[in-house]
Amino acid sequence: MSPIAGAPLRAGLIGLGMMGRHHARVLRGLSDVTLVGVADPMGDPHGVAVGVPLCRTVEELLALGLDYCVVAAPTACHEELGLALAAAGVHALVEKPLAQDIPSARRVAQAFEDAGLIGAVGHIERYNPALQQLRARLEEGQLGSVYQVVTRRQGPFPNRISDVGVVKDLATHDIDLTAWVTGQSYRSVSARTAYKSGRDFEDLVAVVGQLADGTVTNHLVNWLSPIKERVTVVTGERGCLIADTLNVDLSFHNNAEMLTQWEALRNFRGVSEGDMIRYAIAKPEPLLTEHEAFRDAVLGKDTDIVTMRQGLVNVVVAQAMLDSASGGLTVAVDA
Repeated sequence: MSPIAGAPLRAGLIGLGMMGRHHARVLRGLSDVTLVGVADPMGDPHGVAVGVPLCRTVEELLALGLDYCVVAAPTACHEELGLALAAAGVHALVEKPLAQDIPSARRVAQAFEDAGLIGAVGHIERYNPALQQLRARLEEGQLGSVYQVVTRRQGPFPNRISDVGVVKDLATHDIDLTAWVTGQSYRSVSARTAYKSGRDFEDLVAVVGQLADGTVTNHLVNWLSPIKERVTVVTGERGCLIADTLNVDLSFHNNAEMLTQWEALRNFRGVSEGDMIRYAIAKPEPLLTEHEAFRDAVLGKDTDIVTMRQGLVNVVVAQAMLDSASGGLTVAVDA
């Protein structure tokens, strides 16, 4: 349905698990939005359906009359739910990954484009203040030429995940944020995976990649570590920026030129340890920022969302990582 001018947007939510309860909390407090109903065939384990109808199916939820819907259901359900929302003319924010495989993700993205609807994917790291500040500083040229992007995303296994492995659940964050902060697409990836927890899906991946401009990337992602780490390090000709998205911190380590009196080494180009700055940055909740951006997009405002087409590209890169690990080869990314 089309939003009524001046009236709050009517929002729905599908999926009431661990992530769904946070979406419900944010939707309830979001200005210019009214949460009118929630849906989950498994019920409401966290008690989020206070004061709104609890539906069992997407059809029941659509009958309430929605302007847009947030999908926080398991990945295997994304295609079916996304296509139903597109057919009903409802804008949608779908949790990452967009769908479980490339054909499904392509069908969902195409359905929203064909219907002229706003479709977005919940790659929440884009809205982390530390990464937003990092990206802004890269755009300003603080590092000069970028040489390398390294990410580490590791921690214990989350019981909420049952239908995908660590590549599609977690590494898609690193795929999206790396392309976003650098403004470059992936050219190739070489990955290795491990299966250590007795599940059907990989629980560790180590990846070396290259972006379109030659920047080298490295991603270490796992569900096997007793420590939780969310770090992005971007190295360039003038130093490196380090974003800790778990603690929402950003620091800059400056390159100090290495001076030498040794004639044979004068042409050697190297760096030494310089000054370090830890920036004071505002720290709004990333999920709230993500919701505000999507709401504004539905209202026709110019805002930065992760489009479904971009979400599809992330699925393509993730699949390339899995193909690389399976075949022991470097895989070119065709997205």
